Amino acid sequence: MIDNQNKILSVFKFKRMIFPIIIGLGVASYLFYRSYNPEVFNNINWTFQSLLWILLAIVLMAIRDIAYMYRIRLLTDKQLSWRKSFDVIMLWEFGSSVTPSVVGGSALALFIVNREGINFGKTTAIVLTTSLLDELFYVIMVPIVVIIVGANELFLNYSSFGFFNSSFGSFGIFIIGYIFILILISIIIYGIFINPRGLKWLLIKIFKLRYLRRWLISAAKTGDDLIITSREMKGKSIWFWLKAFGSTFISWTARFWVVNVMILAFSPVNDHFLIYARQLVMWVILLISPTPGGSGVAEFIFSDFLGEFIIPGLAPGLALLWRLFSFYPYLFIGAIILPGWLKRVYSKK
Repeated sequence: MIDNQNKILSVFKFKRMIFPIIIGLGVASYLFYRSYNPEVFNNINWTFQSLLWILLAIVLMAIRDIAYMYRIRLLTDKQLSWRKSFDVIMLWEFGSSVTPSVVGGSALALFIVNREGINFGKTTAIVLTTSLLDELFYVIMVPIVVIIVGANELFLNYSSFGFFNSSFGSFGIFIIGYIFILILISIIIYGIFINPRGLKWLLIKIFKLRYLRRWLISAAKTGDDLIITSREMKGKSIWFWLKAFGSTFISWTARFWVVNVMILAFSPVNDHFLIYARQLVMWVILLISPTPGGSGVAEFIFSDFLGEFIIPGLAPGLALLWRLFSFYPYLFIGAIILPGWLKRVYSKK
């Protein structure tokens, strides 16, 4: 018990919080300095309507979190109260904010949900199912936005990102990321709903190969997780899955529309759906970000992908405002509720 408490406390150390803040503010400040134009800020027409749009952005972030809280209650068969669901989601988001995007907060989520009294088998199923639902939203929405918006409008030819000594445009990164997510979600669906034991057997066979043997134990553990998740989720009704995916859709849509209403606070918007669609491309790039919570990368690609919809020179400032609403609050809320949460979950007996 003490070891587990020390493990979670190590994630919530002050240096874990300050690192993404320094990176994010550093990049935002550099971009702001590079494009600063006093006339742009002097000509901003701040009205009561602007304030309403900013308040709506805050409301949308609240809707995002409430939808996540509803989903976690649904997946736990309401074993978690709304208050406990709030603690779980905030600490989960904190974990995602202080770990690199390629790692995510899933390992911390397993610990948090389990400490709320959910048995480990069900906890494993819940965390894996949330990942499945999030990826499923992406896999479904991408073809829709490409059909409606068109590939020429969605992808930026001038954006280039370097990986493994190669340079890829936004379209290349998008395709690589989408194919990877599609393969991953196909494997998870097959493992959960069709043949979990067969997939575990295949994973073990693959990772017995000479150059993959070091990950054999992890592969076997993944297979066990799929079997457990299959037992927990196979008997759920269609209505259960519709509610689970509906809450996922509401949460992600609310998160993306925060950017739309923020831009509306300062300038008119003619194509809201294109802004929404561009954020799907941004999300792929943030998924492979090596920095905690995508810090620095998020501020940079915001201006790159959405700058054409914003008054010239204002994009870096809006990027910072966007992160102030959608990223930094989870760092502080998580740190605030952590002591009370630890006291509650470790004093149940």
